[in-house]
Amino acid sequence: MAIKKYKPITPSLRTLRTIDYSELSKSRPVKGLTVSLKKTGGRNNQGKITMRGRGQGHKRLYRIIDHSRKEKFGVPATVKTLEYDPNRTAFIALLVYADGDKRYMIAPDALAVGDKVICAEKASIKPGNRIPLKSIPVGQLIHEVEVVLGEKNTVVRSAGTSAVLTSLDGEYAQVKLPSGEVRYVSKESFATLGQVSNGDHSLTCLGKAGRKRWLGKKGKVGGSQKNPVDHPHGGGEGHQPVGIRKGPKTPWGRPALGVKTRRNKVSDHFIARTRARSKK
Repeated sequence: MAIKKYKPITPSLRTLRTIDYSELSKSRPVKGLTVSLKKTGGRNNQGKITMRGRGQGHKRLYRIIDHSRKEKFGVPATVKTLEYDPNRTAFIALLVYADGDKRYMIAPDALAVGDKVICAEKASIKPGNRIPLKSIPVGQLIHEVEVVLGEKNTVVRSAGTSAVLTSLDGEYAQVKLPSGEVRYVSKESFATLGQVSNGDHSLTCLGKAGRKRWLGKKGKVGGSQKNPVDHPHGGGEGHQPVGIRKGPKTPWGRPALGVKTRRNKVSDHFIARTRARSKK
């Protein structure tokens, strides 16, 4: 997909950059594969705001994505359409299986309408096929990795992202994630070949604050613009820095901006190389 620019007849169009969706299908999503989304505006059952910065936004239909595709193990499918999904940055593909069933999957880059894909123990090395890590060549780009064997949850699903299978030696396979972290994953875990579609998503520009509101996100007031009673960064004459001695804080006084928050010690032994070490 290419980046679309606009004639600057208004201030907001001057910097607006969007994705050219002309190659995607303009048909409505499959009704049986969608559910309605109820917006909360960041409020709980008492009407109190528990998540700041949320509100309004355009109404959406959620497309049910089959991330694991194991329910159709060994059944070939044909890509019928490539579609836009308002709930994610990547594009999605509508699959029609040989038995007539329809499912949505995250579309990898280079996938086209009419292509054949399959989830199987062994398959050809081409984008869209889903096979175990033990059957994938080392150095291959993959996404939708099944980090925990047997679970439907997968990682590496954002637009333009991909992981790399770096090693198959030993009991586990080693997968380098987009963050730079190298993680031990079972060789029996499945992954989809290729890179996630819509790689130009990072080059887009909203152009105005109103487009951010359409996405359901409200504006926020910075901590240094508030009073001392409202935020640890507040007070002072004019704009004041955060301060080095006490460091940046959240509105509730906890350390922020770069502080490690990971608490999942159960899976620490599955990390071969942390993302902090990878960036050095």
